[in-house]
Amino acid sequence: MIITKIFLIGLMGSGKSYWGQQLSRHFGYPFLDLDKGIETAEQKNISEIFEQKGEDFFRQKEKQILHQLNEDYPKFVMSCGGGTPCFFDNMEWMRNRGKTVYLNLSPENLFGRLRTRKEKRPLIANFDDNQLRDFIFQKLSDRKSV
Repeated sequence: MIITKIFLIGLMGSGKSYWGQQLSRHFGYPFLDLDKGIETAEQKNISEIFEQKGEDFFRQKEKQILHQLNEDYPKFVMSCGGGTPCFFDNMEWMRNRGKTVYLNLSPENLFGRLRTRKEKRPLIANFDDNQLRDFIFQKLSDRKSV
């Protein structure tokens, strides 16, 4: 069986964009970044969308763009947002349409990556180190069931 749609999932900072670009080149498939698709549709960056319209709006738009990109491209490697598999039926939906690949980093590796780039991530922008560690452990725990 030839896999034509690859959905990369994992916590923010896990390397979905980097590995997505690598896999895209390897397979000769287009690389799609779900967050970039949302930003293009809204003509705002993710932080602005969260700030101005809230997370509920963002998650609805995320689902809409996920479905739209799937329809627009017969094959691709897609970097999904860190929370994409956790809302609606997105995880099952992706599994039914392609291959999902979970990039699983240790909490310490995630902390090291996210600590220096918090300002670009609206969910963690104002966290101190202890809050960031707690966030990472909680999200990893929550996603074990997804």
